[in-house]
Amino acid sequence: MIIGIPKELKTNENRISLTPGGAEALVANGHSVLVETGAGTGSGFSDEQYLFAGAHIEAAAATIWAAADMIVKVKEPIEAEWSHIKPGQIIFTYFHFAASEPLTQAHIASNAICIAYETVELPSRELPLLTPMSEVAGRMAVQEGAKYLEKLQGGRGVLLGGVPGVPPARVLILGGGVVGMNAAKMAAGLGATVIILDTSLEKLRQLSHTMPANVQLVFSNRHNLLEQITSADLIIGAVLIPGGVTPKLLRREDLKLMRKGTVIVDTSIDQGGCSETIHSTTHENPTFIVDGVVHYGVTNMPGSVPVTSTLALTNATFPFVLQLADKGWQRALKESPALLKGLNIVDGKVTYKKVAEAFNLEYHLPYTFLN
Repeated sequence: MIIGIPKELKTNENRISLTPGGAEALVANGHSVLVETGAGTGSGFSDEQYLFAGAHIEAAAATIWAAADMIVKVKEPIEAEWSHIKPGQIIFTYFHFAASEPLTQAHIASNAICIAYETVELPSRELPLLTPMSEVAGRMAVQEGAKYLEKLQGGRGVLLGGVPGVPPARVLILGGGVVGMNAAKMAAGLGATVIILDTSLEKLRQLSHTMPANVQLVFSNRHNLLEQITSADLIIGAVLIPGGVTPKLLRREDLKLMRKGTVIVDTSIDQGGCSETIHSTTHENPTFIVDGVVHYGVTNMPGSVPVTSTLALTNATFPFVLQLADKGWQRALKESPALLKGLNIVDGKVTYKKVAEAFNLEYHLPYTFLN
């Protein structure tokens, strides 16, 4: 199989979807790997390293898209790439289709085979390809939130950990999953007072065994949410509906209950965000202010720490890339229920239920496309 690795085009996206070590393993298994020149530079990998691993370096992304049987990316193809997609081509990447109807319709029209990292699901219900980037995003949410709490950044001017004689900041985390857990550990480690809201009592019980004393666990409902936002300095949105649109927990009118300079870091922005007032931002222009509240909605947060993120991501994705390359997509999905859950669109049909529901499209059972 010919595997294509084009350079990521999203603003300030420095990750790459395959390391030289991964390229070497694919070549050893008889596959060809095409890497766009400079694609690995942001993650610390040179063209020479890919050449030494047996990959081919191509100057033009169009050449890679035209030749490849499978495209492996980090982020969803942006509009400039849509015309390059071939019918029957496998695209393996983060898609987050439910957050964008134009993206969904473009890939339906392409007749490509779209397998989404974020919906690959193990029998344990773990999302193995989402987990590493959720770990990074959770930790980064605290790092970014602490920065934008500074007065010169529009925040309240509060130090996350406080100092002796001055209380620390209050960090409210909406969701106790992988993002929320990692955010809580980071914020608690810096000395903040942390509150996690979650609707699962089982999850809250699990967290009670691992979280330090400065982390409070509160059942999530509308009343408790409104009570907590009035005193929060930093609010981290860590809500996940796998493959589906994130529910809007924070309404526009709720901003009036928050103190001026409160910061919202919404890590669920890839799936639409959990705040009504959030919209996607970039690393170049990461924040905006609504009613005195700072909003941070960068959709590729891990892209700003690409060395860490690329290694963490490819550690998780590579075994699945190898399965797809060695077996072809139909056999690989037939033999791996986890990969089958990742199939979102094939032959112009939507095969992931929450994506179909998001745009009122017909849903097709994924296994019916496996010969």
